[in-house]
Formats: sequence, C-alpha cells, structure tokens
Amino acid sequence: MTALPKAPSRAGTTTWTIAVGAVILAAVAFLDVDWGALLNLPRSSWEYGTLMFASPDWEKLPRALFETWRSISMAWLGAILCVALSIPLGMLAAHGVGPAWLRPILRGIFAMIRAVPEVIIALILLTVTGLTPFTGALALGIAGVGTQGKWTYETIESLSDNAAEAVEAAGGGRIAVLRWALWPAALPSLMSFALYRFELGIRMSAVLGLVGAGGIGSMLSNYTNYREWATVGMLLIVVIAATMLVDAVSGAIRRRIMEGARVRGMVRSR
Repeated sequence: MTALPKAPSRAGTTTWTIAVGAVILAAVAFLDVDWGALLNLPRSSWEYGTLMFASPDWEKLPRALFETWRSISMAWLGAILCVALSIPLGMLAAHGVGPAWLRPILRGIFAMIRAVPEVIIALILLTVTGLTPFTGALALGIAGVGTQGKWTYETIESLSDNAAEAVEAAGGGRIAVLRWALWPAALPSLMSFALYRFELGIRMSAVLGLVGAGGIGSMLSNYTNYREWATVGMLLIVVIAATMLVDAVSGAIRRRIMEGARVRGMVRSR
C-alpha cells in the first residue's frame, strides 16, 4: 500500500497571519480611534453634504473660475519644468545612453525625489519663494522629475534595438543613435507620460493650495475654515467639473498620440 504524501506545513502562513494581525491591532491601539464617531459618520456626512450641495452659493463663481485657472496654470508650468528636467536626465540614466557611472547616481536621485510628497516639497519651498502659485509650480515640477525620469529611462530601455543597430551600422555614434533611433521611437510614449503627469498635477495643485500655494485649494481652505458650506459646495462642484474636463481633453490627446489619427471610412485593426 502506497503511503500518503505528507501534508504541507502551514507554520509559515500561520506565523505571518499572526504577525500581520498583531501589527493591525497595535496600529489601532496607538491611533486611539473613537469608534463612536465612526458610527456617526453616515449621519454627519449627510448633514454636511446637505449644507454644501442643497443650495450652493454661486455668487463667488467668477472668482472660483479664476482661481481654478491659476491652479491649472500652476500644474501646466510644473509639467513643463518637469519635462524639461526629467527627459534629458532620464535618457542619460538609460542603459546604453549615459555613462555607466552616471546611471546609478541619476536613478538614486529619481528614487529620492519620488520618496518625498509634493506637499512636503512645497512646505520647504515656501520658506524661500513665499506663498505664491510659483511655489506650487516649482513643487509640482520637482516632484514630477522623480516619476517622469523613471518613466523615461524605462521607455528608452524597452525599445527595440533594430533601429539603433541600423544607425550604428551606417556609422552613427551615440548621439546619432539617440537622435535618429531612440528619440523618434520614444517620443509618443514620453509625450503621453507628460500629459498624464499634467493630469496628476491638476489634482495636486488643489492640494498644494491648502498649504498656501494659491489657486482653488487656498480658496477652498479659507471658506472651509469660515464654515461657509454653501460656498464650499460650489467650489467642490467647480473642482470636480474642471478636473473631469481636463482629464477628458488630456485623455483624448494621449489616445491620439499613442494610436495615431483616425482615417474616415477605415477601421483600425487590433
């Protein structure tokens, strides 16, 4: 009679389950959560939602639109600064483009920048540049370099070697390979990433306004502090509508870049 195989040990799974449970219990204990307030959250949300959206105050709509435009301008300037810095540095960080000694340095800088949130960078810059939208644009630009730089060198390294080998076979050097092989192939993806970074900047610009960088976030913070909920409701409607509009336009442009122009009367093959 053949012996049954030994059942696999579950000691490791059990140990990890107990450890994760202990961490969760410790986190809840140290947070000092008021569970009574949590039970009242649906009723409180309904009350504040009614105050904000039952009858929004549209009197300050012109100023809200102006501040929204300032936030969009802040995000756009930050995206341009981010692209101007991150694409050249990201290409130098790619394998086969930049010097071997420079790649780990640049990748380390990108990783360090990604570890710092935009709000922290803005708080540091506030001491130098003051409470201005330019501070928010600088924070968005610097914070975006870490992510955009990583996207850039990963895009370059994912390209096919055929075009680069053809340029090298024709006698082209490293700069020629970069200009005539890598750059044309990577440009659509890099532009798409830059637009996506701009979409993220629109959302973050509202958050940066809460710390004094200007724009619609500052207006939202001020009226929340004064508990003028009807105006806060109007501001939230403007923020949501503006964000959805920018996302739709930017998304359409990104699809146009990545998929190419539609030809009337023809169906794109998949």
